[in-house]
Amino acid sequence: MTRHERERSLLSEWRLSRRRLLQLAGAAGLGLGLGAPALGAAASSMRQRAIPSTGESIPVVGLGTSDAFETVPGESLAPLKEVLRLFLAHGGRLVDTSPTYGNAEDVIGRLAGELGVNAKLFLATKVHEVGERQGIEQMERSERLLRRKRLDLIQVHNLIDVDTQLKTLRAWKEAGRVRYLGITHYQTYAFDALERLMRREPLDFVQFNYSVVTPDAERRLLPLARDKGIAVIINRAFEDGRLFYRTRGKPLPDWAREFDCESWAQFALKYVLANPAVTCVIPATSKPKHLVDNMAAGVGRLPDADMQRRMREYLQRL
Repeated sequence: MTRHERERSLLSEWRLSRRRLLQLAGAAGLGLGLGAPALGAAASSMRQRAIPSTGESIPVVGLGTSDAFETVPGESLAPLKEVLRLFLAHGGRLVDTSPTYGNAEDVIGRLAGELGVNAKLFLATKVHEVGERQGIEQMERSERLLRRKRLDLIQVHNLIDVDTQLKTLRAWKEAGRVRYLGITHYQTYAFDALERLMRREPLDFVQFNYSVVTPDAERRLLPLARDKGIAVIINRAFEDGRLFYRTRGKPLPDWAREFDCESWAQFALKYVLANPAVTCVIPATSKPKHLVDNMAAGVGRLPDADMQRRMREYLQRL
């Protein structure tokens, strides 16, 4: 199968509506072909949001690598290479990884090098160590694995030894060794600690969990991030896949078309992106067809607050 044939197949699985396809074709000044030109139109239509501390814009749909980019010896990297290629073709840029995700950093660095796209990516990783020296050694190892002399973002993972690691990151940022710094967690029980740090520290980014079935972040963290000028990365929008157990075999409601939604993955991602304080959401996948579906969430209309409430209530009844 040729590259263009593969792209046609993936895009047909995306099941673009005729209206959406006309929008994309119009944006690119093209007809209704489903090959590489449509990919370019999709990329140019990807929604962007600004990082408050600098004004730099990034695409709202990123790529997570937990589990998805962790491989075992002898496993083919071809599907992951295609995921990364399609991610960029559809307008993606931010890739989030961590030293705690097995060999994901090495896989990302290797595939980005083979594709010749390392410089095009916004590479975000994490530090997850106790102690200043241990943290520095881990971050330097991440630089080597990701094949970058300067990473875009390093985050203190799960608030491990957060004061020590933030001190190092501030020094690295001042020296030009990293562009942005931040903190992360993936559980709602950490929201109090995240809030204290967001109020106290000059952060560029914060990452936490938020979804249509776990909307707790709407009450304090998202408004605080907006007020403090902190960019927000959202993890666990799919509840580690549990959302799809709830929706399996269930049709999308007809009213999902009102915000250009064509799959349950887009339903979940568009709910998250509807909050203007969210800078980027990072669904993880190792499957090209799922990547294409996820990226479509960054194109077209988003639900308003009333529609978000309707979405929550609908899922509660499933």
